[in-house]
Amino acid sequence: MKHVLAIDQGTTSTRALVFDETLSLVAMAQQEFPQHFPASGWVEHAPEDIWESTVATAREAIAKAGLEAREITAI
Repeated sequence: MKHVLAIDQGTTSTRALVFDETLSLVAMAQQEFPQHFPASGWVEHAPEDIWESTVATAREAIAKAGLEAREITAI
């Protein structure tokens, strides 16, 4: 069976979703990351935080789906 990993990068969190070949949601993981406010009305994010949350949620969603990374057909 083919599976797709989707990554939803938001302003406050990263979400990873695994879909099967019928586009049914198989698993999901979400992790928040810090926001930094250097000035009024500004928001910044550390690239490392975004990267780490992306890797972590992808791994978690794949594990929740009972899959191995090699079973993901596309991201």
